[in-house]
Amino acid sequence: MRAHRGGVHALCDEGAVRTRRTRISAVRKAHGPPLPSSPICAYLATVSSQPITARIANGVVSIPPAEWDACAGDGNPFVSHAFLAILERSGSATAHAGWQPLPIVIDGADGCAAGIAPAYVKSHSQGEYVFDHGWADAWERAGGNYYPKLQVAVPFTPVPGPRLLLRDESAAPSLIAAIEAVTDQNQLSSAHVTFVDAAQLPWFEAAGWLTRAGTQFHWQNHGYASFDDFLAALSSRKRKAIRKERAAALDGLTVRHLSGAEITEAHWDAFWTFYQDTGARKWGRPYLTRAFFSLLGAEMADKVLLIFAERDGVPIAGALNLIGADALYGRYWGAIEEVPFLHFELCYYQAIDAAIARGLARVEAGAQGEHKLARGYAPVTTWSAHYIPNPGFRRAVADFLRREHEAVAHEQQWLGEMMPFRRGD
Repeated sequence: MRAHRGGVHALCDEGAVRTRRTRISAVRKAHGPPLPSSPICAYLATVSSQPITARIANGVVSIPPAEWDACAGDGNPFVSHAFLAILERSGSATAHAGWQPLPIVIDGADGCAAGIAPAYVKSHSQGEYVFDHGWADAWERAGGNYYPKLQVAVPFTPVPGPRLLLRDESAAPSLIAAIEAVTDQNQLSSAHVTFVDAAQLPWFEAAGWLTRAGTQFHWQNHGYASFDDFLAALSSRKRKAIRKERAAALDGLTVRHLSGAEITEAHWDAFWTFYQDTGARKWGRPYLTRAFFSLLGAEMADKVLLIFAERDGVPIAGALNLIGADALYGRYWGAIEEVPFLHFELCYYQAIDAAIARGLARVEAGAQGEHKLARGYAPVTTWSAHYIPNPGFRRAVADFLRREHEAVAHEQQWLGEMMPFRRGD
């Protein structure tokens, strides 16, 4: 274990330490049974000469919703207690799926959580969208066990947002120290905080974590009153291309926007069919269960925007979005009929329409996709932070990240020059 700031040790007897390690190690072999309702072990970190205790909860569902959301806030729906608990309760993010939920909690003086890290012990690298398969292969070839590892993230969701959920921001260094302590004391290979909000990145940099940059494409609402207003900001050639795409996509189809009580189980049945088709083609099997969508509709319908394309009243394609305080988040799409440009229409253009109508500042349309550039979605930097205790492994990853940072910066500069907006605007 590397030297920690002021030292770290477990506040539990030797038997408890062995039990914790046995259970977490089991994730690598058989995903392991769920942990009991009470934490097996508390962790102590010393930050600025002050001892800090942290505990591991038995999943998001074991923490009272009001206590969780007092830390998470209400701006980003993906870190809400409701969303993360739905992932657990639906069987989507569980130990048996390779995502063992183990939130790390720092309690305040009032006995309620002052900070929470939505942490998962992972037995693979699927569903993360920050790809570390090469790191895993290198560590395994060197004789190490890359899995299990610790992931602080929203499962299956490449959406930037807070990863240190803080009622009290002064708890940030303590929560980072607790993440390190859990990693070290359980002999995990590493800890990864993915799609962390850029505002939280300095806390990880101050703690000595490695940082990694990536690229997504987001649409920014510059006060547009309508889609035509947005088009007016583009070059003439791009305007014409988008209008042609929209006309071709919508020929013979009706588009419906559904939210809140408008969404029924019949809509979820249709979307499940769409999602399964996309999941089978992209990942081999869908990450989410059918129950996830019913629970989402039952408990977060006011945060959901379903956009359906119908032919003669029958849905043939759909896109699922979540509504945040200042953004529309595009998450899943699928179709049972091939229609040219329909993907762009439902996922990008209709999302822009919805964001303008709702007065939202941006549309975040998910991971990757340079094809979004021509449709007005600009390149933005996404961030992750990585804690790697082994000094040799850390040096190798740090060298890789230095070179990757340069490549990402050059690529983003080139992409920025390819934006479809009128020159001089």
